[in-house]
Amino acid sequence: MVTDIAQHNLEIQANARHWRRKVVLQEIYREFHLEIAKEIRRDLPGRIVEIGSGIGNLKSVVPDALATDLFPNPWIDQIENAYALSFADGSVSNLILFDVWHHLQYPGTALAEFHRVLAPGGRLIIFDPAMGLLGRIVYGFFHHEPLGLRKQIRWWAPPNFSPAEMAYYAAQGNAHRVFFTKEWVSHLGDWRTVKRRLLAAIPYIASGGFTRPQLFPRSLLPALRMVDRVLSRIPAVFATRLLVALERQ
Repeated sequence: MVTDIAQHNLEIQANARHWRRKVVLQEIYREFHLEIAKEIRRDLPGRIVEIGSGIGNLKSVVPDALATDLFPNPWIDQIENAYALSFADGSVSNLILFDVWHHLQYPGTALAEFHRVLAPGGRLIIFDPAMGLLGRIVYGFFHHEPLGLRKQIRWWAPPNFSPAEMAYYAAQGNAHRVFFTKEWVSHLGDWRTVKRRLLAAIPYIASGGFTRPQLFPRSLLPALRMVDRVLSRIPAVFATRLLVALERQ
């Protein structure tokens, strides 16, 4: 799906409104952010940078992360474009992408830019939709963005591509295809895979996310966490979220 890039900011504003009223979703996202924080390398010099910070909620767990996005919302520290970052070569210790990878129309071009700004050994941490059977059902039928599982992934941008003129793009299955199928392994030669994890994320699914109704009372959240731990052992069926950590070589 490709539309005007302004669609991205419309979704950010809508999500910010939903976020304020969905307390359970806030708890669930905090758990996601804690998992991301475990993968951050603190032994390297350089900034921790989140690309595509959206509503900026990562800071509740990683307060020293620099929140960046395409749009100058009040909670954003600075404007950045994933294809043309302003950081000097090797000046970033960690890059975090939360629900951003599936918006990268040219992931290879973005990866090259991430590789440029990361210090040797620096980490790229990605959290995105996963395409287990449950993930395909939930995202395929109840989310407005396409899965894109049968669409070609254009790894490199065309020669005339201008980052400043990029369009809104979404293909929810792209991260799963790139990091969990053999087809794309050869494209990651400049990176060492540190973590690949598939999560059922049952509490997240049952929360309805930002826009759907919550299907359980907060009192049942501990029970759903227990169910989640069991179902996450069967990722082919139940995976709806993925966590990937790559190190720059």
